[in-house]
Amino acid sequence: MTKQLKNYINGEWTDSSQTDDRNEVLNPATQEVIAYAPRTTKEETEEAIRVARETYESGVWSDLTVHERAAYLDRIADQIDEHFEELVDLEVANNGKIKAEAEFDIGDAAECFRYYSGLIRTVQGETYEVPEPMQAMVVREPVGVAGLIVPWNLPMLMAVWKLAPALAAGNTVVLKPAELTPVTTTRLFELIDEVGVPKGVANLVHGRGSVVGQTLAESDDVDVVSFTGSTDVGKGIMKAATGNLKKVSLELGGKSPNIIFADAKFDVAVDMALFGIFFGAGQVCSAGSRILVEEPIYDRFVEAFSKRASEIRVGPGNDPNSQFGAMTSEKQMNRVLEYIEIGKKEGATLVTGGQRLTENGLDRGFFIEPTVFVDVDNDMRIVQEEIFGPVVTIQPFNGEKEAIELANSTDYGLAGAVFSQDPAKALRVIKKVRSGITWVNTYHPTYNEAPWGGYKQSGIGRSLGTYGLDDFQEVKQININLEVEPTGWFD
Repeated sequence: MTKQLKNYINGEWTDSSQTDDRNEVLNPATQEVIAYAPRTTKEETEEAIRVARETYESGVWSDLTVHERAAYLDRIADQIDEHFEELVDLEVANNGKIKAEAEFDIGDAAECFRYYSGLIRTVQGETYEVPEPMQAMVVREPVGVAGLIVPWNLPMLMAVWKLAPALAAGNTVVLKPAELTPVTTTRLFELIDEVGVPKGVANLVHGRGSVVGQTLAESDDVDVVSFTGSTDVGKGIMKAATGNLKKVSLELGGKSPNIIFADAKFDVAVDMALFGIFFGAGQVCSAGSRILVEEPIYDRFVEAFSKRASEIRVGPGNDPNSQFGAMTSEKQMNRVLEYIEIGKKEGATLVTGGQRLTENGLDRGFFIEPTVFVDVDNDMRIVQEEIFGPVVTIQPFNGEKEAIELANSTDYGLAGAVFSQDPAKALRVIKKVRSGITWVNTYHPTYNEAPWGGYKQSGIGRSLGTYGLDDFQEVKQININLEVEPTGWFD
């Protein structure tokens, strides 16, 4: 049955006035329409912001004790656990990812709420020893109204990465899910409603980024905007946010290097490099899309990696045999195919893949073969630009110096990895890689407790950990005079 999605504003489920202009939400594995979502107007978005502002000022949420807010977060986590299988199935159908990935995302979303529930119960302030009769302290307060703009590649998890710390800090929120993947986020807000979070605290608005996202970024009543998505859109968000100099948190693109030295455990390096790029069908901002291999093992690595890549089973996310799923949209599939053609025209050698998959019923969806390019120059577009799909380049290098130079040779700095059995060398090199999320002898594992974000054009600010909470807090200095007497300064 096709779902009719609605906005959630001030505790009520409402439709947009533009009932004749609705967004078709597809299952990317079948192109079946699974939902319709409203395309909200600027005026309706402004109403959601007004509700969030009035609710914040009322103190119905911000004045709660941290223990009271934490209890709500715990109950939301419990609801996610209770509806785990339903949410997994919705995520698979809407995003196209395989079930194992969706299971991880939904489970981690619940734990993210619990993490911030626990974090806000810990010490949040500081005191300083200053000359008597003064007492000095620092407290943390909510920023106010948070505008949250969520991407389509990890719809549920990315929504929670923003919602959990924003709510934990005492803010009210207006969240815009991606047009492509609004289904699980809408279900999450239904659970938030069932938990009884006060009306107006958490608001959900569907629609175009050029309307809803732009309105959130421009509004003087929004105090912080948190965006995850492309670097180009992030730059636009940053410009729009200058109107009231609101806080901005941007988690943007990546073109992450995976550096493999000749002394690495070979089979592990191959296996992890496959996981680094092809997990999530490459639709992961931290994907290891540039593999740099030391020359003594380069040919061997290319042969082993390409063989295993060609054997990856691509198919619908609900098929237990699938190892990665569909591109999330036809537009994204065509973008990836266009980059593959660009690589060929630039003179790179296509070792394996490069085609849309259409056999055995896959023609109904947006599937692309795992694709490997070699013989690439560092100035090629397929090396420098984020493709966001199952496409990887493999380049040779000689020694640490060249590895570091190649690793840092793009505008991005989100993630990176080093594989070596020499711990001193691995640490030397990873410290020189200008990226915010790094690994040694592994790829992809991250944790709610640790900061997520990048250098250079990969963004500003950090999600998760204490840093994620900082994005949604203001820091205030309070100085108290314990002896209330005249200063005598002007006697």
